[in-house]
Amino acid sequence: MIHYRDIKPRVYLETTVISYLVGRPSSDATLASWQQITREFWENYTDRFAFVISPIVLAEASRGDASAVQRRLEVLSDLTVLEILPEADMLTQNFLDAGVVPQNYSLDAQHIAIATTHGVEYLASWNQKHIVNENQRERINQVCQEAGFEPTTICTPAELIGEFRMKEKDFENYTDPILEECYRIKEELSAQFNSVEELSAYMRKIQEECRRKGMKVVSYYVPPEKRKQTETPGDVEN
Repeated sequence: MIHYRDIKPRVYLETTVISYLVGRPSSDATLASWQQITREFWENYTDRFAFVISPIVLAEASRGDASAVQRRLEVLSDLTVLEILPEADMLTQNFLDAGVVPQNYSLDAQHIAIATTHGVEYLASWNQKHIVNENQRERINQVCQEAGFEPTTICTPAELIGEFRMKEKDFENYTDPILEECYRIKEELSAQFNSVEELSAYMRKIQEECRRKGMKVVSYYVPPEKRKQTETPGDVEN
């Protein structure tokens, strides 16, 4: 799945990855295993991948327990932020209309849409319900292709680094305190908006705050007519 090359493949880090990275050690076997994998991914693979996020990640990471919020935001502060694009809004709506992501989890649809429209090679997540969902991956890819985009490869950190294999367990229905908090934050945040347009407007405010703080905000989006002209798009900074 991984193709090493001179230019680092980009990996969009969805919020659950950051939450596992900074979460307090747990005695739950699965939770502890995923935390360990996430730490190894973060510590040992930064030389192989370019990690990116979006205002959606920052919005979700800013909710919940205050000490956890602080730890998450500290980790995120040095990462590159992808712009919210109109094309991502349209793709988000396509995901919701097709039912590949539930309407009350529109933020998860936007995670996928942002990574896809920017041409990010991988989206890493522990969200087995709505993102790394084996039953929906093919349909997500189909929606992307119908909209004219090459699908991003959706995977867990374990799948991406190739050193850990999933055991026989119903991960789609698996839950733990970290995932429960992430799911609650996603649902509560999604409920604040009546449309993708409202959601995107809110995230653009966060995007502008990133700029004011000096964080790097970029766009990797390439219009369809130009995609065949280049294999690796360059950064477009604003």
